[in-house]
Amino acid sequence: MEVTHQNEAPAGRFSDFVQSAQDTLRRRWLTLVIVTVAITVAGVAGISLITPRYTAAALIRIDPSRNPLNNKQPQEALSPESIETEVAVLSSTELAQRVVKALKLENDPELLESVRKAGNVSGDRDAALASALLDRLSVSRDKLTYLISVGYTSEDPQKAARVANAVAEGYLDLKVNTSTGTAARQADWFREQLDKLAAEMRAADEQVAQYRAQAGLAQGSGSNAGTIVDQQVGPLSSQLAMAESDAAAARAALSTAERQIQRGNLDSVEQVRNSPVINDLRRQRAEILRNQGEVEARYGPRHPESIRVRDQLASIDQQIRDEAERAVASLRANTTAVEARAGSLRSTMGRVAGEQASNTRAAVIADSLERDAAAKRAAYDRMSQMWLESTQASQNQISQAVIVNRADVPTKPTFPKRLLMSVLSLVVGLAAGIATIIFQEMMVRGLRTIDDVESTLGLPVLAAVPKLPRSSNPGRTLLEKPTSLFSESFRIARAAILGVKSAKPPKIIAFTSALPSEGKTTSSLSFARTLALNGSRVILVDCDVRRAQVRHIVENPGSGPGLVEVLHGTASEAEAIHPGDVEGMDQLLVSAPYFSSEDLFGSDGMVTLLNKLSDRYDFVVLDLPPLVGLADGRFLAAMADATVLAVRWASTPPQAAASAVNWLQSDGSNPIGVIYTMVDSAAEAIGGLYYSKKYTQYYRAAA
Repeated sequence: MEVTHQNEAPAGRFSDFVQSAQDTLRRRWLTLVIVTVAITVAGVAGISLITPRYTAAALIRIDPSRNPLNNKQPQEALSPESIETEVAVLSSTELAQRVVKALKLENDPELLESVRKAGNVSGDRDAALASALLDRLSVSRDKLTYLISVGYTSEDPQKAARVANAVAEGYLDLKVNTSTGTAARQADWFREQLDKLAAEMRAADEQVAQYRAQAGLAQGSGSNAGTIVDQQVGPLSSQLAMAESDAAAARAALSTAERQIQRGNLDSVEQVRNSPVINDLRRQRAEILRNQGEVEARYGPRHPESIRVRDQLASIDQQIRDEAERAVASLRANTTAVEARAGSLRSTMGRVAGEQASNTRAAVIADSLERDAAAKRAAYDRMSQMWLESTQASQNQISQAVIVNRADVPTKPTFPKRLLMSVLSLVVGLAAGIATIIFQEMMVRGLRTIDDVESTLGLPVLAAVPKLPRSSNPGRTLLEKPTSLFSESFRIARAAILGVKSAKPPKIIAFTSALPSEGKTTSSLSFARTLALNGSRVILVDCDVRRAQVRHIVENPGSGPGLVEVLHGTASEAEAIHPGDVEGMDQLLVSAPYFSSEDLFGSDGMVTLLNKLSDRYDFVVLDLPPLVGLADGRFLAAMADATVLAVRWASTPPQAAASAVNWLQSDGSNPIGVIYTMVDSAAEAIGGLYYSKKYTQYYRAAA
């Protein structure tokens, strides 16, 4: 069971996160839409103001097979460094200056504007124009191929194609001139070196011929190519090496076999193991052994047939031993023969080697002279071929590079990508909208969910009162729209406070809050009206004497004395109590804001008054002052049978609300719950538009 809980915890946290996000989107969707639309429209408008730019590209192929300096190996691959060198040439200032002059771009507005922005007006004009052209030029190798793309970007599509083609053509001209000039210079140098090598080659050949004649050596190509003895050494060496190898192998095999025989492992000897005769005998033995088991099982071990089978088995075993000994004996004989052959070859090789020693010095000297002469001939041949290629290249105008595709006039701009940038503007706008919502949520310090209220304060939420539009009058809503969600929330509060089947509901019910402007006055007035509309005799007492707000929101505030005068004894209850705006509801209000240092509610006068009112009315609803910063509310809450704390959605600081609850509990009051006021209709606490979507038929009057 613990594993199940552990697995469910992340899922629960994710579900809470999703629910919180949905709650936020329901409340903040308008902000998201406004920010997203604003940024998207601004982005699209900005994109439309950008001057379009066009890019045209020519494609050049570097062809090693057309290299006039490389006719010997026409398919030789070019290294990556060589390709990058060509890319650098295409991006060189020299080539850019040639293009500027060829196309007469000295007064081109785009290039002059780039020069002005770069601050190169006072410098070298040609270099500055070339630099401006290179800024708009893009040269890149197509992956690992021999293709190089030459692109040029301009506000004029025709100019973009014209410049790209001019750069490609200028590069080809530059390559032809460079290649032919280099080939001519190389041909002259190769001619000089060829004459020197010819003289050295002739002198070396004459020296070789003269020495061989003096030493009496025949013409050959190596130090061993002069005598019959020399020609015998090679075959004898090969035969001796083979004989030595065979003798070593025979000795090793014999040694291994003898060790196995000493250990009693005759069957481990390879010659025995691989002998076809022995293998056949072993198959016969296996067959006899199998028959022995069957015979003894049928007749018993002492039966003549069983004895005959055992005699056959012993005969086969003896034959196997005899054959194994013959295999080992054959191995010894073979070893002796192989060693004798190796000894004979060693003797012959010693004799031939002695005869060869006398001819070694002269052959080595002749061979050295021959190699020197051969090296000079090879050098002469290579130099001759290189001179021939250079001579041909100096007369050849074929370039190593060709234009595969000329740049065409582009029909669509490459920048800006209006569709892509518009989509990016939408994405940025959406991200900004989400960031705005997150920032707004981070700025909210109050309690936003019922779980937040109940976990922080330890009190249940009696009802969640929706926030009304600014055009609505909270004090009149319950009377004007009795079937609205606002009105229904106070009927829910009545059921929660009084109980559906409560035998003795609280008679004196106080409404207070931690801070001002939390909705307690509207809540107390609407709750009193709800009780009266339900048929109860109710009196609303305005105990917030410093503000006296109830007088300004009821229709019939009355005139004359109020609560303060009654507590001072200057007026009677009958003079101060006036009928309310709902049948069955009276009200005892404050005639004017009252500020005094006296302990107005700390005396027995308020207790006496509440006792009288409890006898006359079914319910007494008190509108108390806020608890934080004022002492009156704490005294009055202790006199009530039940106290309801008004908490404003996403506004009331959790610390203030918690302090108010702690004070009420420490004073001996009876805080029974929280009424959640001014809740966003899209918030989770009010159902997240659930009522408006699912309960349309129940709350038509609220529409």
